[in-house]
Amino acid sequence: MSDDKRSQGREFWKRREFLGALGVAGVGGALWAYASKGSKSDEGSGVVYIGGYDSPSGLTVGHVDPDTGALVKTGPVANVPNASFFAYSADRRFLYLTNELDKNGQLTALDITDPKQPKVLNTVPSRGDAPTHLSVHPSGRFLLTANYSDAAVAVHRIEADGRIGESTDLVHQTRAKTGADDKRDAHAHQILTDPSGAWVLCVDLGCDAVFVYRFDSSTGKITQHQKVALPDGTGPRHLAFHPEGKYAYILGELHPVVTVAQWDPARGTFDRGQTIDTIAKGTPGENFPGEIGLTTDGRFAYATNRGENSIAMFSVQDRGARLEFLGTATTGGNWPRHFTLSPDERWMYVSNQRSNTVTWLPRDGQTGRLGVPKGSLEVPKVAIVVFR
Repeated sequence: MSDDKRSQGREFWKRREFLGALGVAGVGGALWAYASKGSKSDEGSGVVYIGGYDSPSGLTVGHVDPDTGALVKTGPVANVPNASFFAYSADRRFLYLTNELDKNGQLTALDITDPKQPKVLNTVPSRGDAPTHLSVHPSGRFLLTANYSDAAVAVHRIEADGRIGESTDLVHQTRAKTGADDKRDAHAHQILTDPSGAWVLCVDLGCDAVFVYRFDSSTGKITQHQKVALPDGTGPRHLAFHPEGKYAYILGELHPVVTVAQWDPARGTFDRGQTIDTIAKGTPGENFPGEIGLTTDGRFAYATNRGENSIAMFSVQDRGARLEFLGTATTGGNWPRHFTLSPDERWMYVSNQRSNTVTWLPRDGQTGRLGVPKGSLEVPKVAIVVFR
């Protein structure tokens, strides 16, 4: 659900942490969503899709000037409320998005054969409340959804014409209560597939865990295989894989850390390793990281800090096994929920939810460092920007 609506509960968890909860360490791992990758198609060159918490139209088409990085809006798409996350089909002809409604969430499929004129194909129930993330299985035949409020993990078929079909499975994740005063519930925040396609991973903020499911590509069923427990109060939000697929980076939301985790695709298991902060030591105030991702060459990783309103910059070492903190760069806005890199990775676009702005920062490809914001576009309640 939207960050503002969750803030009260998060403050409660943070108070528990400071009043004597167990020591907090993050589990590093972040899989950058399929939606953040740029298209090679000339037809879609420069086209972007902007999502946000607006109704009835939470989806806007935009365009980017590749030389200046400037982003402009070209028009809304009607009847697509609360478009909070996107995922492309395998052939990038279709775009899927979450309609993050507090109750009875929905999923929408769009035909983007003409990138500038998306057409709604159909909308179906997400089978849960406040769907906050979705992804397409590498086979292209299934859509995976994480419903935040009730931790409902859903699988839907994808039809040949791009429409969202029947649901093939639904699993509710649960949190084991540790005492009468434990107020936290399970909250599925991200769902994705490992590089092999054999395993489905769901990052659960409320359970302080990453659930690993075995995926049956013939039936669309998932079966729990491993539950990677993180320190109490970590609040993992998103996970991203290194391009080589041997390491992942799990981003904590309730505690600003990333932990590097080694992934074994044969066993379907994570082994936690290094933990590293997303902010400099001694930084005042609280921070709630939002998004994490890597460059396509795997040399650099980035994470948003909501609070300091910055982007944490990391150098990736030892072929993914370790991160080195390079510092932070200001986003020029308030509450950076998501970021994406342009297809050439010269620019980073940051969705600043509370300032209602998308800002763009230049990026040095050699050092990985980000410069000061070069522009800003007003977008009410913005959640995400992705390139076609």
